[in-house]
Amino acid sequence: MSQPSVAEFFAGIGLVRAGVEDAGFNVVWANDISPIKHAVYSANFGSDDYRLCDVRDVRGTDMPDVDIATASFPCIDLSLAGHRRGLAGEQSGLYFEFVRVLAEMGERRPAAVLIENVPSFISSRGGRDLHDALAALNRLGYVCDLAVVDSRWFVPQSRSRLFVLGLLGTDWPTSVPALSVVDDEATGGTAESDALRPPSLRRFLARTSGLDLTRRMIGRPPSADPMLADVVERLGEEDERWWDAERLAAFDRTLPRRHAARIAELEDQSLPAWRTGYRRTRGGRAVWEVRADQIAGCLRTARGGSSRQALVEVDKGRHRVRWMTARECGRLQGVPDGFDISSVTESQALFGFGDAVTVPVITWLADRFVAPVLGIRSATAHAAA
Repeated sequence: MSQPSVAEFFAGIGLVRAGVEDAGFNVVWANDISPIKHAVYSANFGSDDYRLCDVRDVRGTDMPDVDIATASFPCIDLSLAGHRRGLAGEQSGLYFEFVRVLAEMGERRPAAVLIENVPSFISSRGGRDLHDALAALNRLGYVCDLAVVDSRWFVPQSRSRLFVLGLLGTDWPTSVPALSVVDDEATGGTAESDALRPPSLRRFLARTSGLDLTRRMIGRPPSADPMLADVVERLGEEDERWWDAERLAAFDRTLPRRHAARIAELEDQSLPAWRTGYRRTRGGRAVWEVRADQIAGCLRTARGGSSRQALVEVDKGRHRVRWMTARECGRLQGVPDGFDISSVTESQALFGFGDAVTVPVITWLADRFVAPVLGIRSATAHAAA
């Protein structure tokens, strides 16, 4: 198998595709219901393989033969920011439509599946949702491994996501080593596995029984120590996107003392600096909080000011503020500047990026774990040889 084929469920604007293609995989089928996301996807990848429809209208008999199926299904019912209805919710419950399609494919179902969602999936309904999701894959013959990967290892964005890798059958290749010890609460985890298995996941694994699981996704990707300065667009002083004096003053008034001190400390330095901030509600009052580190917070599906991320630029003893641009958000997701977002508005592009995956995370998973379990070498492995 030189170039594994991929079916991309809940495809969004296509960042899973961008990630697996960087590893040398070939996406031959994609599906999403959003015309806006489809516009971005088709501008970058074409639309020949894209089915714009509700996943409930997809039938296994209509699916092409593929080696891998990916699913970044809706997180709204699993997210801590949502109502926590879990897989019983209307949106996150679409996961079972993905499983249904796999079941309808019968003996043609793909050899591997890669599923992505928020880490709060682990605790949703006391762990029952994740247990049920894994059990559904087990019933189709998939043995599963779980890991949490943080985008900050690749890009300057704090964005942890849970990944489930399922392999059809019980014989995982020996080239993908298993853990030598059980990383549960009793052992506190191994040094090698701690990075991909935070305490919440280790607790879930320790108390889970009756599931077909393996533990092969180990290790931590090398950190490139990415910095926010690497993604910031250098906008001129006259750019209208900078907030005016009145809005900047309102921003300053709502800064808690500790956060105002962070900006003041940066103003005392000779070099320009950038920080990100979110608007929060503390004690019934809206405030702005500025990160202390040089990375961005997790991008969200921006629908308004409370979910958008602001950029604070400090230079020459003063600071100014604006919203982060869609291009900056694309860079935070590992997308090159050539990625075409001209077919949608700025807010639609922000939503698309906030609802997507981080490209180099997907490439790393495809290269380090998916390719080996399929017994192939990825494009990156070939390039390094």
